[in-house]
Amino acid sequence: MEHAQEEEACLEQTQRYCVQRPIYNQELLQGQLHRRQRTPQTLGQKIAHSCRCSSKKAKSSLYSFMPILKWLPRYPVKEYLLGDIISGVSTGIMQLPQGLAYSLLAAVPPVFGLYSSFYPVFLYTFFGTSRHISIGTFAVISMMVGGVAVREVPDEIISLDSNSTNITDVLEYYSARDAKRVQVAVTLLSLGFLRFGFVAIYLTEPLVRGFTTAAAVHVFISQLKYLLGIQTSRFSGPLSVVYVSTAVLSKITTTNIATMIVGLTCIILLLTGKKINRRFKKKLPVPVPMEIIVVIIGTGVSAGMNLNESYKVKVVGSIPQGLRAPAVPQIQLNPAMLGDAVAIAIVGFSMAVSMAKIFALKHGYTIDGNQELIALGICNSVGSFFQTFPITCSMSRSLVQEGTGGKTQIAGALSAVIVLLVIVAIGYLFEPLPQTVLAGIVMVNLKGMLKQFRDIRHFWRTSKIELAIWMVAFVASLFLGLEYGLLTAVTFAIITVIYRTQRPKYRILGQIPNTDIYCDVEEYEEVKEYPGIKIFQANTSIYFANCESYRNTLRKMTGVNPSIILAARRKALKRHAREIKAANEQRKKAVLKDSGSTPPHTLGIIIVQDMPLDEHEHFVLPKANIHSLILDFTPVNFVDSVGAKTLKSIIQKFNEVGVFVCIAGCSDPVTNELTRLNFFDKSITRELLFHSIHDAVLACQMKHGSAAQADSNL
Repeated sequence: MEHAQEEEACLEQTQRYCVQRPIYNQELLQGQLHRRQRTPQTLGQKIAHSCRCSSKKAKSSLYSFMPILKWLPRYPVKEYLLGDIISGVSTGIMQLPQGLAYSLLAAVPPVFGLYSSFYPVFLYTFFGTSRHISIGTFAVISMMVGGVAVREVPDEIISLDSNSTNITDVLEYYSARDAKRVQVAVTLLSLGFLRFGFVAIYLTEPLVRGFTTAAAVHVFISQLKYLLGIQTSRFSGPLSVVYVSTAVLSKITTTNIATMIVGLTCIILLLTGKKINRRFKKKLPVPVPMEIIVVIIGTGVSAGMNLNESYKVKVVGSIPQGLRAPAVPQIQLNPAMLGDAVAIAIVGFSMAVSMAKIFALKHGYTIDGNQELIALGICNSVGSFFQTFPITCSMSRSLVQEGTGGKTQIAGALSAVIVLLVIVAIGYLFEPLPQTVLAGIVMVNLKGMLKQFRDIRHFWRTSKIELAIWMVAFVASLFLGLEYGLLTAVTFAIITVIYRTQRPKYRILGQIPNTDIYCDVEEYEEVKEYPGIKIFQANTSIYFANCESYRNTLRKMTGVNPSIILAARRKALKRHAREIKAANEQRKKAVLKDSGSTPPHTLGIIIVQDMPLDEHEHFVLPKANIHSLILDFTPVNFVDSVGAKTLKSIIQKFNEVGVFVCIAGCSDPVTNELTRLNFFDKSITRELLFHSIHDAVLACQMKHGSAAQADSNL
């Protein structure tokens, strides 16, 4: 009792509104509205308008192309500079070991990893719109580049030993790598200028996470030979992960014990450092730069104990001091690499934009997806003149840059300066660094991506379809290679969208008493249907792939199948005709028996005139159990020609069995599409379209009441 009183009091306190208006259908509503007059522009006018230049438009375009011109003059030095300096130094210290390590994945000497950690990072300061992401080398992109480089220039042709003195072979390898790198950069740049930033929408979160998890497995397995000091060939393409694993296992007996001990020691130190940073995150002013500490320790131990000569531990080798002079790369548009270039461009862009959106949402600013694509294209294309390989955003470095107080792109520029100092002044000091140390750094940095295996349990609980996307992306990328795996995953993701539109949720709606709100009758006990009225809703658009399902489900859920009713009517009429004929025959025999001398032609007239009409009066044709059907088009986004024909057929068939059909909540774009598809005619007019479900319900009740009144008068 008290609970009921509380509910009543709550209802009384709830704000209410009362609106009195006519019942609007589309025809009546459009008659009371006045459309804005718009003069359509010709193609020439549109081109002239787009090419028209003004000082305001030029300034806006310049600011859009170089965002630094907009935010740098407003840079609050006192508030932001200290945080950017600390963040830039911390990120730069991380750039060094990761640049060296990821160069192994890209199948290039380590110095090119340093170049890739300087030029693109510095350029992004001028053209990027994200304040917090750290541009530079990234494991997945480096792995994809290395796979193509190895495929185009296999180890059997050119040795990638950093100590090789065969200058001709090395230059040939660099030429092939440059062609790959420049094509990726040009692809990024052209896609950005053509406003192809929308491609990232097809890379859903489950797809990206499944893909990066598979890439992490690829990277981890590829580093085993460096960790164990095993000599194996490089593999790329489908089943490369199987070939690499087989090659490592077949030569496991040749493991260099010293190399393995150094590598495992570095991994333990790195994991310990990460755990310390995580546990004392709030107490430490900046994270402990464990990676650079491990690099320094590894370099010192290697140089002091002469690990390269004494224990055959492979080291980084020659690191040229200073920057190389810019040179125009030899661009060879190899068709075999075009698909790889597009795949790397899309993956790199999606990783950068996804991280940029996360930080933009957290700190309350916006990014421009197309400008990000242009920025990445410029970073790669200009960097290609200075021997860099493709880059993108790094998750681990971005988290450090944001977590250590970075506020703007100044932090990224300072991290590039740190890398520049190493290249120009002290790069040669890292020549004794063991490659197994770099492999350990790569493996430990994969920890976050390998944790994504937990997604399987999460998606199993939340969405089976997203779990399927994750699994397909992972399995395809793992066994088919990253490029073909990405293509397979995107194709499957698109198929799932089609599948969802073919298998929508269908509902019969009813009214919440004393309101104009309509909900699923199977979901809520309070919801009631109007007698004789069915309200049908499908949460999808109506097009060729699902229109048959729409029609069949409509018949099933409303309990009205016009084809069956019409067939039953025809059958009933035939049966009724036979019954009348049989009755006439019996009466004829009875009359002949009573008056045997009556002429046949006179008898026939008498029979027709004297035959009772009770059978005609009491005969009732089979009919539907409803008098009105309302199609809720609120969730419908578009209707194609097949869908329009299906709707027209539904309306006509239901009308034949005495069911009035109308459409509620049809948006203007869908109405315009129906008009273009010649949906409306003399029998199907805009008067069948209603502004809301409640308008349609009231109209159906009035129409049925008028029809019932007319029948009673007859």
